[in-house]
Amino acid sequence: MFILGLLIIVGLFVFRSIYKVTQDDRRVDEKLRVRNYITWGACIIGGLLVFFSLLRVVPPGAVGVQVLFGRVLTKATLSEGLNIVNPFVDLHIMSIRTQAYTMSIAYEEGQVKGDDAITVLTRDGLEVKMDLTVWYHLNPDEAATVFQKIGPDYIEKIVRPAARTAIRNITSNYQAIEIYAEKRKELETEIERQLADDFNKRGIVLERVLLRNISLPPKVKNAIEAKLEAEQEAQKMEFVLLKEKKEAARKKIEASGISEAQQIIAQSLIGDRGRAYLSWKYLENLQHLYTSPNNTIVIAPYDKNFIPLLQIGK
Repeated sequence: MFILGLLIIVGLFVFRSIYKVTQDDRRVDEKLRVRNYITWGACIIGGLLVFFSLLRVVPPGAVGVQVLFGRVLTKATLSEGLNIVNPFVDLHIMSIRTQAYTMSIAYEEGQVKGDDAITVLTRDGLEVKMDLTVWYHLNPDEAATVFQKIGPDYIEKIVRPAARTAIRNITSNYQAIEIYAEKRKELETEIERQLADDFNKRGIVLERVLLRNISLPPKVKNAIEAKLEAEQEAQKMEFVLLKEKKEAARKKIEASGISEAQQIIAQSLIGDRGRAYLSWKYLENLQHLYTSPNNTIVIAPYDKNFIPLLQIGK
């Protein structure tokens, strides 16, 4: 566009130098008017083309990397929106939005069609397949350097191989049962830590690593599940035994308390005071029987010290 505008302006000067009007011409006014129209039209069109060639729009969520005559301007990255640039600059748009790179066993789930899961060896020599998703984005301040040193295809050159290497190196420090069960989150954190370091050195910001699926050989998986089930059952039995021990201790304390209470009561019932208490308790129970609506006749055994009580139905 810039070159076209310049050509129009240059052509205008050529036209004016060729298209000359003299006083001897019969149609002087008409020729002058034509020349003026062409001059103004060419100036306006050429000027607009030159002006608009200076304007570049960078879309949202991206930055513009400027390349001038084969040299990357590493300190002149353009932000999103309208920018005024050198018309001779080639502008390359690079996304800085969050991107996801998935490696999965599913056929069309990841960037690579087919089985793209990561096959790794654990510390105990077992082969494990893992589905992994990496969330990342390009560092806006490093976009020009990434374009210069790595290129626009940094995903295939950096993200994919770095992720696969990190997960293979770190998984080799764990046993299969650990990454399948209690240390899965720890493994994910270790992968994130190593990947973050690798990415930062190359102008890429790691957001998160998602360890989505872990596939073990069927026999190994069944053995691990059986072992975990046995461990859970053992823990359950330990809980039951502990509960029974506590219940036995409680009953022992309760029985001891009852025994002591009985001894105290037995001691208190010896002698005249004990007999007087029993007589009072006897009369109290008779009173309850007497007032009960369910009883028609109350026959109380007696000795020489008591009077029999009889109640005839109302």
